[in-house]
Formats: sequence, structure tokens, C-alpha cells
Amino acid sequence: MGLDRWLLPEGVEEILPPESWRFEAMRRRLLDLYRKQGYSLIIPPLIEYLDSLLTGAGHELDLQTFKLTDQLNGRMMGLRADMTPQAARIDASRLNTKGPSRLCYIGTVLRTRPDGLGGSRCPQQVGVELFGDADIGADIEIIELMLKSLRVCGAKGVHLDLGHVGIYRALAAQAGLNGEHEQELFGILQRKSQPDLEAFLRLRKLDAEVARPLASLIDLNGDVTVLQQARRQLKNSGRQVADALTTLERLAERIGKLKPVVPLHIDLAELRGYRYKTGVVFAAFVAGEGREVARGGRYDAAGAVFGRARPATGFSTDLATLMRVSERRGNGQRKKNQSA
Repeated sequence: MGLDRWLLPEGVEEILPPESWRFEAMRRRLLDLYRKQGYSLIIPPLIEYLDSLLTGAGHELDLQTFKLTDQLNGRMMGLRADMTPQAARIDASRLNTKGPSRLCYIGTVLRTRPDGLGGSRCPQQVGVELFGDADIGADIEIIELMLKSLRVCGAKGVHLDLGHVGIYRALAAQAGLNGEHEQELFGILQRKSQPDLEAFLRLRKLDAEVARPLASLIDLNGDVTVLQQARRQLKNSGRQVADALTTLERLAERIGKLKPVVPLHIDLAELRGYRYKTGVVFAAFVAGEGREVARGGRYDAAGAVFGRARPATGFSTDLATLMRVSERRGNGQRKKNQSA
């Protein structure tokens, strides 16, 4: 046994001085930024009853949630794995704001499994949510705030990915895929495996007019000219797909004008948060990180299960990831100064 008793569970970390002070300073900078931008701070509980915590959240979040029994009444409770559903509940059932509602939060979430190889099971989730505004301007506001968050944390060389889950949803519906097959195809597109995609379409015996648009998604990625290519290849795929492409075109144009130095990448097979997102999805990447450092998107009507359907968009990130990005920049700057 010996020293083993001091070991923390896999994927669970603690932050010690002096890093803990840097961590707190970054947390304060972010909250100051959000307050100046008109966002109100919420502090949701770490634990809730499952019928509230997981309502409308999807199967994936259910698997990521630690569960236990309330000894006072026997009801099942869960430790939050994502604060976004809690924000949606608070907007719908507690605040009852008539116009747009802007909320921010920072806190620990707990997950049964790490989000990626070597990831944490107890990230410090940072996020902002904008409820009650369906206009593309709301998505622009959230994307701008995500980029500002990275900037105040010292991130450099940020580039932005854009997609739209509505395109895949529409094409899957036209193909008549059931839930199991839709999930299987989703996995194939995330792996971008052309052989698996061809085998899937062949096995399903889909009509060529239906299979062709689905097959094209895997290659529809690149700079903004990809949207022109998508227009041609998906021209017979219906109004929902056409409207989604229009939204992406408008969004790309606006971001290009507002943030001309931020490289923009389009990927119609990228479906982050597919299970509960309803429209535009986006993610920020920086050099040296193998995965996105922040991500978000539109998830309209999330509050419907609480009796108040509202358009919604937002983003979240992990404070420890932002710390790592900041440290890498600091180390690089110190090396430059030493060599000068």
C-alpha cells in the first residue's frame, strides 16, 4: 500500500503554488472580461437530481455523469459533467428574462471518462451563454468573445473552424437512417474514414441521389471557397441544407471583416456537440495543441424541457488548457529573450 494511498484517481489533478496563483489570476481576468461585455455570473450547484441535470442533454452526457443516491429521499443525483445544461435550466426556470439573457460561469465539472487521450476528468469549465437571440449577430458575439478570452489568456496563432450540424441532420433524415445507423455514420465522419464511409453506404443500399450528398461531406473542408463547392454538390438537398449554407456564408463573411487576421477553416463533417447542437458549431485551435482549446455553437430550444424554449448559443473551454497555452507562449518568449 505505502505511498499508493496518496495517489489521485486517474484523470484527477490538483493545482499547487505558484501555478495556483496564476490559475486564479487568469480566472479573474476572464470574469472581468465577461462582466465588461455585459454577462452575468451564475454559480450552479455541483450536484443536482438526474431528472433535472440530464433532461434533454443526450446519451453522451449521461455516460459522462457520476451518479449517486440521495440518502435523504432515495432519489438519484448526478455530479455535473457540463455546466451548459445548468445554464439553460437557470435561464428557463429561474431568471425568466423576457429579452436576451447573457450568462457566464467558471467551475469544476466531473466526468466518468476523460475527454480525449490523457485528458482531465475534472476540468475547470469556463463558458458564456447567450439566450433569447436567434440572429446571426448572437453567434458573432459569442465567437468574438471566445477569441477575446483566448487573447487575454495569452494564446497566439489562433485559427477558427466553422461547421453546421443542420446539414448532416437534414441529409441523414433524407436517407431515412434510424438512430443506430445515424450514430454509426456520425462516427465515420468524425474519423474521416473514406473506406468505412463507402462500406456503410454500400451496406445500407441507399439510393445514389441520397448517398452522394452524404459521401461528399467528408471532403467538404478547407477555406471559405468550400462553401461554393458545397452549393454545387448539395444543390438538390433541400431548403434546410441551403439555409444552413447561407448561414455559414454570412458568418464567414462577417468574421472575415471583423477578424481578418484569424485564419478561417470550414468543415461540414465536423459535428462537435452533434447530439444537442442545432445549428452552427465552431472551435478555436492554436499551434502546439492537438485538439481544440475552445468550442461552442447554437443549441436552440434547450430550455423547452423546462417549459421555456429559447434560442441559445455559447462556448466553453477549460481553464487548465488556457493555462497550458499561456505557459507555452511564456516559455517561448523567455527563450527568445535569453537568445537575444
